[in-house]
Amino acid sequence: MTALETPTPTTGTGRSPLRGWLAVSAVTLGIFSLMTSELLPVGLLTPVGSELNVSEGTAGLMVTVPGLVAAVSAPLITVGAGRVDRRLVLAVLIGLVGAANLASAFTPNFATLLIARFLIGVSVGGFWAIAGGLALRLVPEKHVPRAMSVIFGGVSTASVLGVPTGTLLGDLSGWRTAFAAVGVLALAALVCLVLMVPPLPAARTITLPELPGLLRENAAIRIGVLATFLLITGHFLAYTFVRPVLQDISGFDGNTTSSLLLVYGVAGIVGNFVAGSRAATHVRRTLLVIAIVLAAAMALIPVLGTGHVGGVILLVVWGLGYGGVSVSLQTWMLKAAPEANEAASSLFVLMFNLSIALGALIGGFVVDGSTSGVLWLGAALVVLTAVAVGSSRKARLA
Repeated sequence: MTALETPTPTTGTGRSPLRGWLAVSAVTLGIFSLMTSELLPVGLLTPVGSELNVSEGTAGLMVTVPGLVAAVSAPLITVGAGRVDRRLVLAVLIGLVGAANLASAFTPNFATLLIARFLIGVSVGGFWAIAGGLALRLVPEKHVPRAMSVIFGGVSTASVLGVPTGTLLGDLSGWRTAFAAVGVLALAALVCLVLMVPPLPAARTITLPELPGLLRENAAIRIGVLATFLLITGHFLAYTFVRPVLQDISGFDGNTTSSLLLVYGVAGIVGNFVAGSRAATHVRRTLLVIAIVLAAAMALIPVLGTGHVGGVILLVVWGLGYGGVSVSLQTWMLKAAPEANEAASSLFVLMFNLSIALGALIGGFVVDGSTSGVLWLGAALVVLTAVAVGSSRKARLA
């Protein structure tokens, strides 16, 4: 099979729908544990920085490092995996995440913690890039949009539920316990992958030159990559420092942060499934709505969120908007290049994680001088996302 042939779905070859959905669930759990691992420090910056004697801005490197590494590992692992069975690749990567998180729980210093975070980045990039198009191979075609919503619900749910739960556990038992718990979760995902996911021989091979070629030749892919960069950088520029935002602007004490992020999480889960159902048929319109909602929520917090009530309302709106980001952007990329799903996914994951890292890095410089500044700068980038998507009418989507 050449690099330009379309992968053939494995469903319809004797596998039952139930087994297909069990496989989807296992992949979802894997993505959830991966993304929770990557983003867990968001809710734990203050206690980690305090114990390991670094500032909140420096502690933000716990998000920056894996983001940068994931951006590089996404295309390299996708290409390097060649014809290796995708189930084996996913199992190795999720096992590495479990080990790295357990190592983080026992780290003696910040430098060692960053090494563990480096390994998290390797796994996140490779796993997500390969898993991104698996819905097409696990369930019948008519169920693909729903399966994608479920799989990418693992991404958004990690941001909006995994992180708050980890923050709550960290507040109750210490941040080391939170890292250990996510490590155990990743090992549980490993068991589920081995037991529930069928063998997935590589349907096609990808070469490195194919990736820039896809960017050059496909306008819709270029718009998708640009939108991912602007939207994710803007979001994480602010969200990485949501804890100081809630404390400094809305006046909440540190003990209520985890509960507030759980509220944000519930809103995000709703946003994921609403956006997933709409993106399947109206992905451009869905992304426009998401960008407008996110920009408004972030920009208004310093103005209308200075009290508890306003802060909670805008946090819920923020969660609703961001909940639909991952599934909508991934849907855009797959519609832009239906004949090259893994290549499109690797470009998406590359830019998504690079943007997480850049957002956290830029926010780290800004937040030490102005907590409101991270919100306004983040909102400005998200507004540019709406401009990019709104001007893409000529970009062809399947």
